[in-house]
Amino acid sequence: MAEFEKKKLLITRNLQEVLGEEKLTEILKQRDVKIYWGTATTGRPHVAYFVPMSKIADFLKAGCEVTILFADLHAYLDNMKAPWELLALRTQYYEAAIKAMLTSLGVPLEKLRFVKGTDYQLSKEYTLDVYRLTSMITEHDAKKAGAEVVKQVEHPLLSGLLYPGLQALDEEYLKVDAQFGGVDQRKIFTLAEKYLPQLGYSKRIHLMNPMVPGLTGGKMSASEEDSKIDLLDNPAVVKKKLKKAFCEPGNITDNGVLSFTKHVIFPLMNAEETFKVCRAEEYGGDIEYAKFEDLEEAFAKQEVHPGDLKASVEQAINKLLAPIQEIFKDSKLQELTKKAYAPPPKSKGNVGAVSEEVTPARLDIRVGRIVEVSRHPDADSLYVEKIDLGEEEPRVIVSGLVNYVSIEDMLNRDVVVLCNLKPAKMRGIESKGMVLCASIEEPKQVEPLSVPKDSKPGERIVVEGYETGEPDEVLNPKKKVWEKLQGDLKTNGELFAVWQGNKLISKVSGNPVMTKSIINAPIK
Repeated sequence: MAEFEKKKLLITRNLQEVLGEEKLTEILKQRDVKIYWGTATTGRPHVAYFVPMSKIADFLKAGCEVTILFADLHAYLDNMKAPWELLALRTQYYEAAIKAMLTSLGVPLEKLRFVKGTDYQLSKEYTLDVYRLTSMITEHDAKKAGAEVVKQVEHPLLSGLLYPGLQALDEEYLKVDAQFGGVDQRKIFTLAEKYLPQLGYSKRIHLMNPMVPGLTGGKMSASEEDSKIDLLDNPAVVKKKLKKAFCEPGNITDNGVLSFTKHVIFPLMNAEETFKVCRAEEYGGDIEYAKFEDLEEAFAKQEVHPGDLKASVEQAINKLLAPIQEIFKDSKLQELTKKAYAPPPKSKGNVGAVSEEVTPARLDIRVGRIVEVSRHPDADSLYVEKIDLGEEEPRVIVSGLVNYVSIEDMLNRDVVVLCNLKPAKMRGIESKGMVLCASIEEPKQVEPLSVPKDSKPGERIVVEGYETGEPDEVLNPKKKVWEKLQGDLKTNGELFAVWQGNKLISKVSGNPVMTKSIINAPIK
């Protein structure tokens, strides 16, 4: 195999898609490729960052010149996910964390460079190019390009619409041959391919990683506590989070634990290394795999138990994290961590409250399934329901839906339930929650919200942009937290349930909560 072919194999392995493969081959025949990867400096980098880092390790092994862009300006433009005053601190944290990760992987840093977006994105030339782009790109194209990356709201800020164009311009101003990112950025990449030539700049190569599922089975997210392992989590926390991880026997499609072995553990192994799954002697003893495909096949056949796989991945993760945590024992880095990601203040008067700030993150909303329903013995308009919310026993909830939904339609129905209201007696029966419904007064209509597609009882429902943190244990009725938030809950003209224009979604899958027919109505 020719040298350039070996390099190309390293560059493209485990990628989901390559746009411009012929150009990649042409460049490799002449010289090494220049690649950039950008990351917006918002939530704390977590263990999923080893997925792009393992590819960056591949690029470096292939002799590529790699630029890592800390997209601080992009972070602000994406609906201000990070406040401006914190961006400088978070950029410092990202640089320290990523350097520590690459050190953990044994990657030399000589052919790496780190660049902040604000180092060049505020220049006269770049700004003029932004204006030139705005005269070419339609609102429709800008919104479409950022659909899977920029937070989507009913009435987007202009900043979010600028985001895809700026990412396209970065390719030119960083003087690279290729941009690397997740397949969720494909529409931004194709926008770059369409519009950069119109500015007189060359079209770049685009290298796309697959979207690797988080430990819960959905997208791994910095804002979803159970779906990610922080770089500074100790072994006990790693064990706890992996114990909760979704790893269904025989399931190889939505298995975050198995995916982590594919995209991180195996690519980082040396040629002579194997991945050892530790098993008790009674179950066949330890078994070693040199190729991921063999492990995947064994798991599909249920020859490898999820518990054994988790235990082996736990060891591998702790081995990766140990050198990072050693580096972060430095007092300056500890101080930086506290400043960049200060924990939210606890509420003194309400155990379990994440913050005195009234945001929808304080609501404990879950998917429920009505397993039993009857008429209230002392109230003609009320149902008494037993609802499976993923707890040990179904909860008793009283709902005023008799005049709107038949008892037959209520039984085995999936509903959206607010779970952390203070329990209240309704005509002598204690109700421990509320079934959320769209409701209009004239003519009076009430309709329970429809749960996200493929969701299960107990699954958390959150508001986009407010996924971080844990809800209050019980909403304090004296502080009227629910009343303050409920005023902004409604269904929109497209049948989505929203809070201030931000969709209610499953924390696992990201699928939205909807209503069947009632639009532009309050949710109560």
